[in-house]
Amino acid sequence: MSRATAPDPSHHQRGERGEGVPAMERVQSTTPTHVHVPTHVHVVGGGLAGLTAAITAAESGARVTLYEGHRTLGGRARTADGPYRTNEGPHALYRGGPHWAWLARRDLLGPVVSVPPREGLRFRFRRAGELRRVPPVALLRLARRAARTAPVDADFGSWAAGQVGDEGARAAAHFAATALFHHDPGALSARFVQERLRRLASLPPEAHYPAGGWARLVDRMAGHARGLGVAVETGARVDTRTLGELARTGPVVVATSLDAARVLLDDPSLTWESGRTVLVDLALRTRRGDAFVVSDLDAPGWVERFTAQDPGLAPAGEQLLQGQFPIGPDARKAEGTARAEDLLNLGFPGWRERTTWRTEALADGRTGAVDRPGTTWRDRPSVIRGDGIFLAGDQVAAPGLLSETSFTSGIEAALLAVKAAGRRSGPGAAQPSRSRG
Repeated sequence: MSRATAPDPSHHQRGERGEGVPAMERVQSTTPTHVHVPTHVHVVGGGLAGLTAAITAAESGARVTLYEGHRTLGGRARTADGPYRTNEGPHALYRGGPHWAWLARRDLLGPVVSVPPREGLRFRFRRAGELRRVPPVALLRLARRAARTAPVDADFGSWAAGQVGDEGARAAAHFAATALFHHDPGALSARFVQERLRRLASLPPEAHYPAGGWARLVDRMAGHARGLGVAVETGARVDTRTLGELARTGPVVVATSLDAARVLLDDPSLTWESGRTVLVDLALRTRRGDAFVVSDLDAPGWVERFTAQDPGLAPAGEQLLQGQFPIGPDARKAEGTARAEDLLNLGFPGWRERTTWRTEALADGRTGAVDRPGTTWRDRPSVIRGDGIFLAGDQVAAPGLLSETSFTSGIEAALLAVKAAGRRSGPGAAQPSRSRG
């Protein structure tokens, strides 16, 4: 089912190049007060994008079915069962993003935790091979620059070097890699990286954490969706043939990974660059004086002790660490593992003898979109695919930091699907929208 990319009319009037107007603010203002009763809106994928789309469509008056191929919802926002409640790599909710207000208005945020001030004082940086308590002044100076001052068409490394020198530019790029998951952040668009650097370095910190792991947030969203009447089908894999059958009965929001969407829609244009990073999770017996975070400024890398803010993620007397170490397209996983162990040696003395559990994985193309010089989020695959098909996820044409893109695209795709369903239904009976904005 090959589908040509249709132009996305919502890309007009978005301001200058860059993040622009947050999609949640923009699309909510267009929510209809009344919609025609649609035949159906289908959502394929039960991660954050799919749940957001399902909630939005149901609040707008649509009849919605969500299909998830796995037995559990959440996608990359799943949390492991068992004594060590790991997420798929280091995760955080950034308070400055539009999804925060969207979740809060629906009472879906639930308990969230931030880093206690005492633990925040244990933030460490590796610089020139040594563990340091403060970052270089050049990094802090650069982080204060407004994102709009960074050009879209230049690479971050060159632009930043012109602002604070080569050494400061490298340190800033490697620090920003925390939200990029990319092995060479200096080669990405200066505007794209600077937007993320500013938010990572903001004070007070934007990062918050759903208590108990991201699965708790997923459960709240799923419960809210069901309360709105969304039919949730798990273990329901949708292939190209099934998609065609669904599309005959109503618009479809495809809220899968971009790789999966490319196969499902038989559309080779559905590609965009992402990161490739080694994920290292381990539990250590507690020791006083361990770092909270070690951020590698010599190379992209990050390890964080998540029990600093949420002790219940590991058994009593143990600490849960999660780290990510980006590697190049041809590098082996062992390269990232070796860099992880270097940081552990610095920030967590005696970690080998204290380790009670450990696991590693390679996340390839599963960490959200990255934008090269000359491109912004507007250049990514459009939400509108044609023939009543809409796309949502963290690599599509929607603004936001990491998972925020899943929320913004999920809302936009759902509202467009509801509108399309109304056109299909014609001038039949209408019902009030339940959208809460």
